[in-house]
Amino acid sequence: MTETFLDSAVENYIYELLPERDDVLLEMEEQARLRQIPIIGPAVARVLYQYAQLIHAQRIFELGSAIGYSTIWLARAVGAGGKVYYTDGSATNREEAQRYIERAGVADRIVMLTGDSMELLHSVEGEFDLIFNDVDKHQYPEAYRAAMPRIRSGGLFITDNVLWGGRVARNEADQNTQGVLEFNRLIYGSQDLFTTILPIRDGVAVCLKR
Repeated sequence: MTETFLDSAVENYIYELLPERDDVLLEMEEQARLRQIPIIGPAVARVLYQYAQLIHAQRIFELGSAIGYSTIWLARAVGAGGKVYYTDGSATNREEAQRYIERAGVADRIVMLTGDSMELLHSVEGEFDLIFNDVDKHQYPEAYRAAMPRIRSGGLFITDNVLWGGRVARNEADQNTQGVLEFNRLIYGSQDLFTTILPIRDGVAVCLKR
């Protein structure tokens, strides 16, 4: 479970409001809880789904997909004609994700890729409507530099964990916190992005490319 900086009562209230998910997503959420697998969870997943639908996204690339929880939400958002690129460095994660994706009925919308997410992004041609970033936090500045040229004008760059349990406000010296701090400076300082951080769960940055 990601460290939260929100009042626990407010956090619980938000999650109690969420509509029930289907059996596949609920199983993934339970496995993530039991095994400490880093997934975005249903509240942030709804943000991803909503924004993908708002811009009519048809081509999405994920930088870091773990067991495919966010991938399924995004695949449902793009619809039957869309395509989502799953990436993860672990073959074990990919195999588990593949099983969930098939059960969710969206396998035909997803391209499964294993390896370094940034290298995989460079290997796939073309622009994307949305890039979702959830790699290791010390890699966030590198992810910014890799993603920016690949997002179409009017597209979105969305990143999880940008408040990093409040550690960014304390300017902690560890590599991951410093990576998130530098990333946040980059996205707010870019003339090519209009950026907002949503203080939901662990902080979600939504960047509109001009």
